[in-house]
Amino acid sequence: MATRHPHTGAPQRWHSLLEWRALAEIAALPLAWPLLGSTPQGDGQPVLLLPGFMADESSLVALKRFLRSKGYAVQSWGLGRNVGFHPGHAQALLRKVEAVRQQSGRTVSLVGWSLGGVFALHAGLSLPGAVRQIVALGSPVNIDVAAGSQSPALIQAVYRWMVDPRGPQVHADQPHARALREHRLPAMPMSCLYSISDGVVPPQEATVDGDPARFENIRVSGSHTGLGFNAMVLAVVADRLAQPEGQWQPFKPAGWRGLMYRSVTHAAVPI
Repeated sequence: MATRHPHTGAPQRWHSLLEWRALAEIAALPLAWPLLGSTPQGDGQPVLLLPGFMADESSLVALKRFLRSKGYAVQSWGLGRNVGFHPGHAQALLRKVEAVRQQSGRTVSLVGWSLGGVFALHAGLSLPGAVRQIVALGSPVNIDVAAGSQSPALIQAVYRWMVDPRGPQVHADQPHARALREHRLPAMPMSCLYSISDGVVPPQEATVDGDPARFENIRVSGSHTGLGFNAMVLAVVADRLAQPEGQWQPFKPAGWRGLMYRSVTHAAVPI
């Protein structure tokens, strides 16, 4: 089984205080860019990128440029800033996925960062015939309704102020979250990338329990706010998207890239 991370409670406070390290991850990306050239080439499939909470399409610039260089037909969601899981945005996303599906004649892969992964999960549950796979980057896809969101107090305060008085808990009450609680995961493969040093979304909320034939939790190293610029994350996303449709296999890094992955994450396997 793909197994939810056993961490409990909020992220470690010092991880939250060190979220500024995202600046170092952004600065290091140009140095790692040549190495990313050895990642698998894509097959031209459509890929839709979904930004995180309070972010817009500009935050996806590195992911977009990288995946286009790999041969994917990349688009962002086109809905501006992600200001929370609003039903209007959720429905607009479904229309966007359907439009890309019809225009391309192919199923669509969704890559969602943070709250963007929640939107991606919603689309996968709502449109199983249109979505090829989901890749979630530090996304709160598994909030415990009884305990509530374990995001830092500052994040919850911003969410209450900008979106809903209930805070991040609001999306736990949406139909897609109820489906998760009923153990109805999407029909397509889903890869949940998470970092144990994420200072925003704790690892137990960013991982799922599920059949390893379709679901996996992949540990990466880095901050939450730097995930979209993290060279390791970009390499893992390229690996996941490059799989032939209908032949999805769990992440098993091999060769020198696998050695680097294991040394950086201290993980013999991607748990």
